[in-house]
Parts: sequence; C-alpha cells; structure tokens
Amino acid sequence: MTDSTRDPAEVAAWVRLTATPGVSVQAGRRLLAAFGLPQTVLAQDPAKLRDAAEPAVARALAAPPDADVSARIDRTLQWLDTPDHHMVTMGDPAYPARLLDLADPPLVLYVNGQARRLQAPSLGIVGARHATAQGVRNAQAFASAFSDAGLTVVSGLALGIDAAAHAAALEGPGGTVAIVGTGVDIVYPARHHKLAHQIVDAGGAIVSEFPLGTPGLPNHFPRRNRIIAALARGVLVVEAAERSGSLITARLASEIGREVFAIPGSIHAELSRGCHKLIRQGAKLVESPADVFEEFADLATPADAGNANRAPAGTKASQVSVPPTPRQTAADALGAALAYDPVTLDALCKGTGMAAEAVSAELLQLELAGVAERLPGNRFRRLA
Repeated sequence: MTDSTRDPAEVAAWVRLTATPGVSVQAGRRLLAAFGLPQTVLAQDPAKLRDAAEPAVARALAAPPDADVSARIDRTLQWLDTPDHHMVTMGDPAYPARLLDLADPPLVLYVNGQARRLQAPSLGIVGARHATAQGVRNAQAFASAFSDAGLTVVSGLALGIDAAAHAAALEGPGGTVAIVGTGVDIVYPARHHKLAHQIVDAGGAIVSEFPLGTPGLPNHFPRRNRIIAALARGVLVVEAAERSGSLITARLASEIGREVFAIPGSIHAELSRGCHKLIRQGAKLVESPADVFEEFADLATPADAGNANRAPAGTKASQVSVPPTPRQTAADALGAALAYDPVTLDALCKGTGMAAEAVSAELLQLELAGVAERLPGNRFRRLA
C-alpha cells in the first residue's frame, strides 16, 4: 500500500523509526529483523530494545515521540492525502528490489509522482554542477536517447548535468526520476522548482529516503548517490572533476555490479579528469548512446541512438526546421574549431573558412562569456 489509504498508525510508526535521532539505516534494519514491523518495535520495552540498539536509541524509541517527530508524523499524514504522494517501505511490493543490493538500503522512500517508475528499467546520468556547454549538450543527447528507448533516466536534480539529463528525458516514454538529498517536499536547489513540477507532471517521480521537511545537508547528497547507483542498470558520468560526488556514485555503482560509463574529453579540461580516471579504472569509454546500448543486449536501441548531435527532447519540430542565422552559423563553426588545446587565429580562420575580422569578433564574444581565453602569441583556447 503506497498512498493515503495506509493505516495512520503504520505511517506514524515508520516515521518514528526513521526520524528518531540515532536510528541509522543499519540500526533500523537490526530492529526490524529482531522484532518485525515498526509498530512491534515501538511496543517493546527499553530492555528488549537494547538487545538490538544502542541504549540512547532504545530509550528514544520507548519514550513518547518528541515534538519534532510528532510534527513530522502530522506533516506526513497530511502529505499522503494528496494524490500521487506515496510512502514506499521495505515491506511493500512497490519497493524496488534493486536497492536491496546495497549494504544499507533505505527503509522508506517518499515518492512524489508515479511510484511505478521505481520498477522501470533505468540508467543513471550524473556529472558536474558547473558543467560546460558541451557537457550539457552531451547529457541532453544521451538522456533523450535513453528515454526514447523506454529507459527511465535517473539523476539527482542538481545543477548542471543532472538538470540537463532530467529535462531532456521528460518527453520520451522512459521519463525521469530524481533522487534528492532533502525531504521530498523540499526542492533543492530552489531554482529547480519548475523542473521538479515538470518531472511529476510528465509521469516521473521525485524520490527521497529522508523524512518530510529534512533540509539539504552536505552528508545527505553522498547518501542519495547510492540510491541512484543501485536503482539504475548502469551509470553514465558525463563530466566530473577528479574529486566529485559523481565519482562517488560511479564507485558505488561498480561495487554493486552496475555498469559504469564515462565520456572522455580534453586532457586540459578539469571536468574531464574525473571521467578519465574512471576509464583508467575500468569504466567503458562512450562516444554515443549506442556505445551504452551495446552493453545491454535486452534493451532495444532506437534508430537514432548513435546520433549524439540530435536535438534535445522537448525541442519543437518548428524550432528544428528554422534555418540558423549567419550569426549562429559563425558561432557554431568557431565553437567546433576551438579546442582546449591552444590554437592560433590563422588556424581558426582556416578551420572555419571565416575572415580574420569575423573570427576576432566572435572570439571577443566568447571571451566575454567566459567560454574562451586569449593567450600570448595570438592563440586561443576553450574554457567551457
């Protein structure tokens, strides 16, 4: 049972078990293994609880809930009265079995949207918050291909790559699921309120293991990463610095037997170093969505899965058919010729077929936008 028809006493017991300070996932599992359902756990006297939990935890569970936990219970019961708001516990048929591959699977998932999405075949896409323009385009192209193939795209609703992947997956049949590091009733970052609503409205889901009202604390985001890693059949890292949360997700995925994929980049690009590190450690180097589909014989590959330059999902046909202006054509040509390795103005002119004056004007715009950098010797290189 996953909606407002759930017994209020059962809801209260699950919230108490998971929201009581000191009750970690591991401690909660020990208590459930020892006594059964949360209602039975809470009915035990402290002496019995101490056999399966720390003394402080046993005392907290045996005592009446404090004001904070009581408020969370009331908030949860009210939240579950809204359509498409679900509480999915480890004992529910809707609980995704893939999460049981984790050493510490979440006891409860709060789901805003379609809980059935948690059972769908899925692929994770993660990457840098401060993504480059090319990284965003790559995330869009791969997410569109995955969703078009009926695969749900799983990511973390963060800035940059996560947001690009969610948005591009929205209009395909696979849709998207966002695993968040806050209570599911809080959108973080706040600028993603519209995106979060679009995900739910399109038949996707926002998912969290944290009780309602839980703020976004730094240690929550590595924890949500393990859910992304476990829920997905494989995880694609689009861009990542050498030390990043995306690499944590990839490591967790590898540890539980999920496939890990990484898109390579320039050796001079900071956001390529994490991907290169993963490739050295055994991740599959991918250049197109077709490279990912090769690893999954049971997944159908859409006809255009290998085209990483396709228009992102959600682009209207009328938008695609509008011919580019000369200004757009010049900018695109220069963007394609400009690399992370320094290149001379003459080489850019030859590579684009443009006059030196036109190239210089475009380069100035890219410099002002922080996309390109001018170096001594009239050389230039891409920054983003």
